[in-house]
Amino acid sequence: MIPNNIIRQILLLLLIILLGFILFRQLESFIPALLGSYTLFVLLKKWMYILTGKYKWKKPLAAGLLMVLSFIVILLPIVMLINLMSSKINFAIQHSSAVLNTVEQFIHTYEQKYNVQILSDNNMQQLTTLTAQTLPRILGATFNSLITIVFTYFILYFMLISGRKMETWLIDWMPMKNENVLMLRRETNTLVYSNAIGIPLIALFQGALGLIAYLFLGVNEPIFWFIVTCIASMMPVVGAALAYVPVAILFFANGMNIKGLIMLIYGFGVISTIDSVFRFWLQKQIGDVHPLITAFGVIVGLNLFGFIGLIFGPILISLFILMIKIYVIEFEVTKVT
Repeated sequence: MIPNNIIRQILLLLLIILLGFILFRQLESFIPALLGSYTLFVLLKKWMYILTGKYKWKKPLAAGLLMVLSFIVILLPIVMLINLMSSKINFAIQHSSAVLNTVEQFIHTYEQKYNVQILSDNNMQQLTTLTAQTLPRILGATFNSLITIVFTYFILYFMLISGRKMETWLIDWMPMKNENVLMLRRETNTLVYSNAIGIPLIALFQGALGLIAYLFLGVNEPIFWFIVTCIASMMPVVGAALAYVPVAILFFANGMNIKGLIMLIYGFGVISTIDSVFRFWLQKQIGDVHPLITAFGVIVGLNLFGFIGLIFGPILISLFILMIKIYVIEFEVTKVT
């Protein structure tokens, strides 16, 4: 005979799980915003505590200032990219026919030289179809990113205001010993730092690689394109290609086909590829993250969370391994010999 209290407890747990599942399904689109707000909270909470503790600022005022400053840092690269690229985009639009004719002539030259067909009707149809499918996705991703940013800062405000209460609540309610909760929080914060700091550093590294090519190929305004490459490398979908592809197009438009081809090969083969290699090394140094965790974490994270998955994908796998470690410590599990 099962006691009534056990039956009531099981039914209550099932009800909680059911409600939690329903809420999760309805709010899962806001998970990237929640993860983004937690990332900013980890980076800003030290300054929040300094402003409210040492300088006795009101919490809403301190939170508002930190949010504005962080928003400027995030928004500024996007605004700079738009301003810097506007003149180049206008040039490409005004000379679009000349650019396309130059590219076609360049391709036809190599078609005749090597007896291959690149601009076939089938290839052009596939390219047109791919473009038609890709552009709505990019526009949709941009719209979703704007919504995510709004909710990120909405959640961040309450995290900054109630940061200490939130951390105390986690310690009290997590079903594990306090020292293990503290270890989990410490490891999570370290992983967030390693990814949140790593992305800008990787952007600078890619920009430096681009600058080498721009100087070698004699690109006009190489510092301008260095800045564009740094900013573009932090963008989702296209990344640094948003910088070196227009450079290659400008070469083609001016009849410098060899330089344009070199720029594309170097861009796709070095600038974009080095992102993965340098990311592995940097995260290993900052957060002691194994390269395999980073590689599979990025794949998992992008599928689950979108762009913010670059940060939280590796964290998710690392936390999975850490939770196994905590389970072994918590319940004193021993190896079977």
